[in-house]
Amino acid sequence: MSSTVHHFEMISREGFQATDVPRGFHFTKVCDPSVNARFYREVGGDWEWMDRLKWTDEEWASWVEREELETWVAYANGEEAGYVEFERQEGGNVEIVYFGLLPSMIGKSLGGPMLTMAVSRAWDIEGTQRVWLHTCTEDHPHAVSNYERRGFRLFRTEVI
Repeated sequence: MSSTVHHFEMISREGFQATDVPRGFHFTKVCDPSVNARFYREVGGDWEWMDRLKWTDEEWASWVEREELETWVAYANGEEAGYVEFERQEGGNVEIVYFGLLPSMIGKSLGGPMLTMAVSRAWDIEGTQRVWLHTCTEDHPHAVSNYERRGFRLFRTEVI
């Protein structure tokens, strides 16, 4: 079975279209490989995220503990809501590597606010010139429209 991967970018903060963030919704930065592993499984479970499922604890630690990576956990009224991984890359690029809500938080109108907080954080990372990400046809059906509403523009599509 093939999948279509959509690559999106935002090349200036001025293109960012924020949405309102509800009271009680916030991010906390973490650096704990077990947190990344748990969120990867829980958030990605319904969307067929598979490339990291067989990672060992050492592989998770190697990924998470790098200086280039930041992980943030979103909370809604004190309850875990989702997570995002940012990777600082050469040339001022910041990739939103993984982004998503926990299954129990889907349908509560939190995707837009969470992406607003994520994009804002990405632009706050020192030296950011471009924020980019990719999504595929197996991800949440509202993912593409959420990215476009926040100001991301499609720059490449590929079938894998």
